Amino acid sequence: MMNLALPVRRTVLRCLVAPLLGLAAWSLGAQALPTAAPETEGMSPARLARIGTWLQGEIDARRVPGSVVMVVRNGKLVYSDVRGRQDPAAPAAMARDSMFRIYSMTKPMVSVATLMLVEEGKLTLETPVARYIPAFAATRVGVERTDASGAKTLVQEPQRRPMTVQDLLRHTSGLTYGFFGESLVKKAYLDAGVGLGADMTNEEFANKLASLPLHFQPGSTWDYSYSTDVLGRVLEVVEGKPLFAVLKDRLLDPLGMVDTAFYVTDPARQARIAEPFAEDRVIGAGATVGNPRVAQKFESGGGGLVSTADDYVRFLSMLRNGGTFNGKRFLSPKTLEYMTSDHLGTSVARTPLYLPGAGHGFGLGFAVRTATGESPWITPAGDYWWGGAGGTYFWVDPKSDLFVVFMMQSPKQRTVYRSVLRNLVYAAVER
Repeated sequence: MMNLALPVRRTVLRCLVAPLLGLAAWSLGAQALPTAAPETEGMSPARLARIGTWLQGEIDARRVPGSVVMVVRNGKLVYSDVRGRQDPAAPAAMARDSMFRIYSMTKPMVSVATLMLVEEGKLTLETPVARYIPAFAATRVGVERTDASGAKTLVQEPQRRPMTVQDLLRHTSGLTYGFFGESLVKKAYLDAGVGLGADMTNEEFANKLASLPLHFQPGSTWDYSYSTDVLGRVLEVVEGKPLFAVLKDRLLDPLGMVDTAFYVTDPARQARIAEPFAEDRVIGAGATVGNPRVAQKFESGGGGLVSTADDYVRFLSMLRNGGTFNGKRFLSPKTLEYMTSDHLGTSVARTPLYLPGAGHGFGLGFAVRTATGESPWITPAGDYWWGGAGGTYFWVDPKSDLFVVFMMQSPKQRTVYRSVLRNLVYAAVER
């Protein structure tokens, strides 16, 4: 793909005018995703333009350096907006091919790769994780006890049932994240240095987690966690190669996602990495925005990839097409339907930090909308989505045949912008 790092006025003009006039086709490798005037696909051009107006105001107020938005309706690109600066400390304008730390938007990709292996009979969802990572057979569950003086201690109990591959996919493994929320298990994670920059292989990282107590009994509770990092190690064991090689073979190369990787060592590509403001680099307790320019051993299946808006649209196009892209089938439509169904039901407890929120369940790698009401977001049931700690976000709405990719680098704004963007997009849907 040609380098589109043009001055911002030319970039915005191209991205706005071409979709509106329907004069161009956006390249997806051998396949072209056509652009279309929004009104031909049931969307209002004037109302879509509010997105750019809103974002420019946020950029002018120095809340974010810049952004990239892409709206696809009925398989056609109907709106694209690129504005602001790629790096607030450098003069380059944001570009369509700017590269972003997508953090937890890595999770859906690892989840899809997992279900591809399930379809081939290489693993099953009910298989205990300990079959692939033996250390988890001995992992115990941490339970907090409070004595008469109010002091808390951590008592470790055996697992009532083993953690399964399905538990990893739906965050019911009993694992947790140590960098948000408070508990003695989370403190144990932080005391052990988990997630605070120690460079380990995926095997070493999984074994480290297995040596620490679980936060909950497997299968009992949804808790956002390192589950997908452990899942990445399961894929390595099943396929006999590093996680990046698995993803390249399964998804990145066949989809033409040429700018998606765990690390960016090529100087030419490094010049395209988007950065947040210097004062906006904190993700959680002790965790800050990392530097993907320096290759390390760890390939985080839960949050390590760097990507572009164009690349991620390729991935979502495959999902929107029922598991096919450019003539190649990646997943069966039935498998995709299963992945995007709620896997929690009423038997799984939700923690106070239940990120999907009201009106949502959780599938295999995605939050899934279970009710058109309840949530404050304007979205029909059946929508599925996820976002990243650095500010990136996507959702797929099968009922409206619509999906959106939003790229920016701002941990502070990573959740507050999601609702605004959805409201602006659905305000533009006219049929």
